[in-house]
Amino acid sequence: MAKKTNGTIGILTAGGDCPGLNAVIRGVAKAALHYGIRVIGIRDGFRGLIENRTLPLDSQAVSGILTQGGTFLGSSRDKPHKMPVGGKVVDMTNVAVRNYKKLKLDCLVCLGGNGTQKTAFRLHQRGGLNVLTLPKTIDNDVAETDITFGFDSAMAIATEAIDRLHTTATSHQRIIVVEIMGHDAGWLCLGAGIAGGADVILIPEIPYDLEAVARHLTRRRKAGKRFSLIAVAEGIISREEAKAREAAKRIESPFIAESGGTRLVQEPVASRLARQLQQLTGVEARVTSLGHVQRGGTPTPFDRLLCTRLGTKAGELLAQGRYNIMVGVRGTECVPVPLAKVAGIKRVVPTNHPWIKTARLVETCLGDDCE
Repeated sequence: MAKKTNGTIGILTAGGDCPGLNAVIRGVAKAALHYGIRVIGIRDGFRGLIENRTLPLDSQAVSGILTQGGTFLGSSRDKPHKMPVGGKVVDMTNVAVRNYKKLKLDCLVCLGGNGTQKTAFRLHQRGGLNVLTLPKTIDNDVAETDITFGFDSAMAIATEAIDRLHTTATSHQRIIVVEIMGHDAGWLCLGAGIAGGADVILIPEIPYDLEAVARHLTRRRKAGKRFSLIAVAEGIISREEAKAREAAKRIESPFIAESGGTRLVQEPVASRLARQLQQLTGVEARVTSLGHVQRGGTPTPFDRLLCTRLGTKAGELLAQGRYNIMVGVRGTECVPVPLAKVAGIKRVVPTNHPWIKTARLVETCLGDDCE
């Protein structure tokens, strides 16, 4: 018989949705209940904590949700220290602390990506709350963990899309550019691109040379290849843009520019790339943007297993009274990591990563050296 403990935890999901959130909620709740810990679900992320919107979670409440996509608790991108209220942005940290105490919580469990890690750590620092986080994002860019939950599911979706685009590309002898999520990290695009056999993979960590990519596509054409597929991460930049940003010591979105106080919507980077490559190669090009499709649907078996392991490990740590940590993945183990080592740090693809070497060895152009 497991040792029984007392206490109450709250659990919320923050930021964008992704496959596996419900599986993690289930894992945390069931393990916590196993140790005699009372579990309270908080609706719609940190906004639900501010507005004190909760529901009790027992075994029945989390039954049957393992395979469901999204989060039945709801999510939001609101943060207590800058909460939109009545048309204004207000610091509601004190309200969050008050409701935490009103609910008699021993710990607030936060499921989310980089923004959520920072917000949870800020609540601990400024409000004295005990927090425990789990790494959720399809971008796979949370520090101090080998993988985040939701990444495998999103990579499977993106890979399937590339697989399907192969038939259209070869039927019409086209260049097809497929835009993949990931913000400023290339994990999702790189993984899906390799798995889907993309001929060119462009990621934010490697500024691309447009002329080099065009030469690679032209060589493929001359070699009798009927089509080319280009996997593009949404945060890519050209070598010229990288130099300009370095010189200016600031980073701007490739989608928006400011001119005379007016925000001008610019051409999406994947669309611009397709247009430029069509002009340089003379080959018809098309663009497909997967968008939020990558974040929806049921989690893969790998993610279901990962989520259950992360959730149950969190339950064990909560029963031990270990707080202010993130449950990360190191090799085959789920391990506690001090949240101070995670918050505010983004994990990007190292240019010497084994996946990079693998891509080059199968003659994939990464935008820099495509010879």
